[in-house]
Amino acid sequence: SQPTVEKLTPPGKPARSPFGKTVAAAGLIEAASENIAVGAAIPGVVLEVFLTSADVGKAVKKGTPLFRVDDRHLQAQLKYQEANLSVARAQLGKLVAMPRPEEVPSVQAKVRVAESNFKIMKDQADRARILLQKKAISPEDATQREFAAEMAAHQWDQAKADLALLRKGAWDPDLAVSQAAIDLAAAQIEQTKTEIARATVRAPIDGHLLQVNVRPGEYVGAQPGQALMIVGDLTTYHIRVDIDEHDIGRFQSDAHAKAVIRGPDRREVKVNFVRVERYVTPKKSLTGDNTEPDHLRQ
Repeated sequence: SQPTVEKLTPPGKPARSPFGKTVAAAGLIEAASENIAVGAAIPGVVLEVFLTSADVGKAVKKGTPLFRVDDRHLQAQLKYQEANLSVARAQLGKLVAMPRPEEVPSVQAKVRVAESNFKIMKDQADRARILLQKKAISPEDATQREFAAEMAAHQWDQAKADLALLRKGAWDPDLAVSQAAIDLAAAQIEQTKTEIARATVRAPIDGHLLQVNVRPGEYVGAQPGQALMIVGDLTTYHIRVDIDEHDIGRFQSDAHAKAVIRGPDRREVKVNFVRVERYVTPKKSLTGDNTEPDHLRQ
């Protein structure tokens, strides 16, 4: 029931470090600029993808269009706002052109009519005073003619004031309000143009296209869970290494280092120290995750 099993000879010798004192860690090769996960500035459905999976590895310049989110509603909004700007400018032009040349003769004629009416009423009032002295008219009629002459004088003054106001043109505060309406419409247009420009996602740096994870017709959010595209500068490769927290005290930035590429090739590459990101993340243990080793879930 308990058979004896012979010990098998290992197929190969286990890996051994050629150094007496080492700090080892797993690393990931990435671009010198780090792998930049490009996202969309505004949510929406992707209309166009300018660089597809077939373009992965190609060099891109800063500002190169990568893909475009649906911006048709913004284009329609821009036309509406441009029409509002035209209306505001036309309104200001109307105020600046005041008065219309055709309006002045009409108001001048009203002034002359008011002047003639005043002269008639004044003449009648003067005659009434003479007739009142001769007792050929009642005091009430004389008083009414005096009031009529006074009212005609006020109407004449009003007509002259209307003519002066018309010649003065638009009021300065009205011009300021109209100019403010133009500035507001122009600002709204610039805001919409900015949103339209944000709908087209562009390369943030000069580098290479590393990955494409977006297709036309897909919906993208402001904070997608997956990088839509990855861009990086491959002129120099960096290796990001996570050192165990227990080895932090043994790490020396001026020590020699080399990297061994995984796989059957086992090539060794000399590496130079670049920088340390001074952010320590503790090990995750006893989390209850199914992927956690059994000896950590006891």
